Amino acid sequence: MGSTSPAAQETARPVATGRRGAVVAALMLSMALAALDSTIVSTAVPQIVGDLGGFSVFSWLFSGYLLAVTVTLPVYGKLSDTFGRKPVLIAGSVVFLLGSLLCALAWNMAALIAFRIVQGLGGGALQGTVQTLAADLYPLKDRPRIQSKLSTVWAVAAVAGPGLGGLLAAYADWRWIFLVNLPVGAVALWLIVRHLHEPERRGAPHARVDWAGALAVFACGGVLLTALVQGGVAWPWLSAPSLALFGTGLALVAVVVLVERRAADPIIPGWVWRRRTIAAVNLALGALGLLMVAPTVFLPTYAQSVLGLAPVTAGFVLSVWTLSWPVSAALSQHVYRRIGFRNTAMLGIGAAALILLAFPFLPYPGQAWQPTLLMLLLGAALGLFQLPLIVGVQSTVGWAERGTTTASVLFCRQTGQTVGAAVFGAVANGVLAARLGGAGDLDSVTRALDSGTAPEATRRAIADAVHAVYLGASCAAALAFVVLLFLAPRKFPVLKD
Repeated sequence: MGSTSPAAQETARPVATGRRGAVVAALMLSMALAALDSTIVSTAVPQIVGDLGGFSVFSWLFSGYLLAVTVTLPVYGKLSDTFGRKPVLIAGSVVFLLGSLLCALAWNMAALIAFRIVQGLGGGALQGTVQTLAADLYPLKDRPRIQSKLSTVWAVAAVAGPGLGGLLAAYADWRWIFLVNLPVGAVALWLIVRHLHEPERRGAPHARVDWAGALAVFACGGVLLTALVQGGVAWPWLSAPSLALFGTGLALVAVVVLVERRAADPIIPGWVWRRRTIAAVNLALGALGLLMVAPTVFLPTYAQSVLGLAPVTAGFVLSVWTLSWPVSAALSQHVYRRIGFRNTAMLGIGAAALILLAFPFLPYPGQAWQPTLLMLLLGAALGLFQLPLIVGVQSTVGWAERGTTTASVLFCRQTGQTVGAAVFGAVANGVLAARLGGAGDLDSVTRALDSGTAPEATRRAIADAVHAVYLGASCAAALAFVVLLFLAPRKFPVLKD
């Protein structure tokens, strides 16, 4: 990054704002857009499929968006370090809103999937740049406050998204799911344009952008994540399409390494993995993404199929962790100021490992309050784990490296979720096949339960499958603990504000 020291970069590249409160409001609105779009479509799928058709490929409404967000995170992170946060956030917002408008105008399922990918291309800029600006705007002692606000926005969106999508689809039209983004996004965009003022940086217009590296990262991530998302779903894991995608992805990994080594200013610089602190946080948050799949994907099935709860009640069992997570995150500053970022995160993930491990020991069929209590405790543990790591790692780099650093940890968390969905899906289906004599997978079995045609043995098989997934999630939490213990420094090398 040139000859300027990180400390000098930190002081030489401040972010000036006319009204910081207005900018924070814009960041929260932008985060709400990105968070809602991950969940709001789910309950409107029947109406969308009924209108446009394409039932066999509707899962790409989610997969396409996720892939686009994930693979663009490193690119936007580097661009925000090169050209500033404001132009990247504005460009990403415009692309996201354009994608939303196009989704509302889609004439068939193929067009809607394509426009969801356009949305995701903008969503990557929203997620990464919002988190980076949150660190730019506040000194270290105040960063937990803004991060807890963003966590609260994400939690509320996660709970409200499916309900809002269902209401719009039932009482208006599914196209309004995308149209509501336009006024909200327009307000956020106006606030950013009017109130966020970054100092002019000499040389930025002539900065060299590693477009070859960006294209290679995008292609590599897209191919590998597609292989993980569709493997075991659209085709068997050991089929020709799966093997071809994984083979192509591994070849593209070599291309990325080659291109980035030769680039003067690479999209994914080597220091992201050479610095112990950043590498440890990347791996730990990758494990977080992995373990989060257990509750978010499998707990609703467990609550409905094993506990016999209605969908709304099952959603509440899951949503309680969004209540304790932001509260724990906001209070974590009182812990890490005493014992440090690493030890606080280890305390949180250690508790999370034990909570996840307790799930397989719940009685069968059990009571609804039992998994609800575990989810409440899990949210508190993960709030104590994630926020100290994000605040800590952002505080170890200067302005000119913060966008890349933030994008790298978010990228690893997103990738962990994708890997977790593939791995734990295979685990659940494997346990079901073993318990049911080699017949059925999780989707077909839960459909049989919904129709009332499945015997009691099937319910027990689902319970065993979800217990196995939670055991795997506990192992992922233990892996994060070990990574922090042996790789992360005891005291993060924090730069002075």
